[in-house]
Amino acid sequence: MSSETHIAKKHIHLIGICGTAMASLAGLLQLLGHRVTGSDSAVYPPMSELLAELGIPVSQPYAVANLEPHPDLVIVGNALSRGNVEVEYLLNERIPFASLAASIHDHFLRGRDSLVVAGTHGKTTTTSMLAWIYEVASRRRPELAPSFLIGGVAENFHTSFQLRSTRPFVIEGDEYDTAFFDKGPKFMHYFPDGLILTHVEFDHADIYRDLEAVKTAFKRLVNLVPGRGRIVAYDNSANVTECVSRALCPVERYGFQADSLWRLTDFRHVDGRTHWSLLHAGEPWAELSLGMAGEHNALNATAAAALAYGQGIDVASIAEALATFESVKRRLEVKAVVHGVTIIDDFAHHPTAIRETLKALRASYPGARLWAILEPRSNTLRRNVFERELVESLMLADEVVLAQIFKQESIPAAERLHPEIIVQRLREAGHPAELHANADEIVEAIAPQVRAGDVVAILSNGGFDGIYEKLPRRLRQLAGKQ
Repeated sequence: MSSETHIAKKHIHLIGICGTAMASLAGLLQLLGHRVTGSDSAVYPPMSELLAELGIPVSQPYAVANLEPHPDLVIVGNALSRGNVEVEYLLNERIPFASLAASIHDHFLRGRDSLVVAGTHGKTTTTSMLAWIYEVASRRRPELAPSFLIGGVAENFHTSFQLRSTRPFVIEGDEYDTAFFDKGPKFMHYFPDGLILTHVEFDHADIYRDLEAVKTAFKRLVNLVPGRGRIVAYDNSANVTECVSRALCPVERYGFQADSLWRLTDFRHVDGRTHWSLLHAGEPWAELSLGMAGEHNALNATAAAALAYGQGIDVASIAEALATFESVKRRLEVKAVVHGVTIIDDFAHHPTAIRETLKALRASYPGARLWAILEPRSNTLRRNVFERELVESLMLADEVVLAQIFKQESIPAAERLHPEIIVQRLREAGHPAELHANADEIVEAIAPQVRAGDVVAILSNGGFDGIYEKLPRRLRQLAGKQ
């Protein structure tokens, strides 16, 4: 029986509804039959488009009137803090409120199998892969049909959420804090029955003091997995090894190490696809294929395969699902091909992610001149904690272009990244690099320089002032003048 069967229908209002996870939660709550409304400081795509399709009304800007008459429950997004007019009103009026993560647990995870994908990198893609494996497997076994909530739009589903009456619930486990009244990680509310741990690195420098604090958070997550549960953990990270070392359930390691339970071998790229042989306990287990480039994506797929197999999904379904997996929006997504110039969008948030993205593009487009256009926008990239690592990652590109950091005034001067230093160090190492103030300046500067056969990777975890549309448009204009 599904957990939503006897839930009383309510009016639920979401503050900060245009965030990816918040909009997805709004859709899930609507599927339960609740009346859902929301508010935000500004309505912006892609989630504004999703909410419009769902018919969920969104008010802007924040105002007391948005909470009149009083909703039965207000869900407060983690971007909201004291001083927000709606937050102050709900506190003064004692309107019941909760966080996104607690609401997911209370409304959807109770009575289900909670399958959580966590880690510094690869969460969204791996969660999407795991959900798709369950979806393919459900064609033979309907009881495996998954519910899911993903921090991005999975191309196979054309959505970031799904609700079924069956037990499996696949969810991306975010280590970011939960709400202004709950500073613990969101994933502490998800109580995994099965857990994938991809990587553990220092990230989110705005909320974590150092790497030790990050590791403590993941250790606490590992400590929530019951003895009957299962953890699938990456094998080439001392931090991951430390975090799972005291687990009280079976831990299965995956990667390229000779002694790992799940070992990738014969890794290769052929005609735009990635292929590898997967060994289980040293024995041939499956020949796998994926329509995505990059060693990191093969690792993500292996992690999803390992957890799915441990949950009873057959090898044939797993191989079929991975072979037909269609990626996630903003993960190596081809935005346009204009007169032979390929423009790629990737959700870069950390130097390691940038490195893996550029390595994957090298494999996918051998011989191409590779551009990296970076907007330092994440709370980690806007700080100077990873200057050396950022330079090393960007060296994988042939041409590097940086924008000024997003909302630099919100970062204390002593902690702030200085893009001009990154550019200087790249140039000193013999790598062409430029710095421009914004997307418009970048487009005007590079559009005359790119040529057929080039690959332009635009790296940002935000909108980057519309550069994804502006650059193709400018290239077409220049071509029309020739």
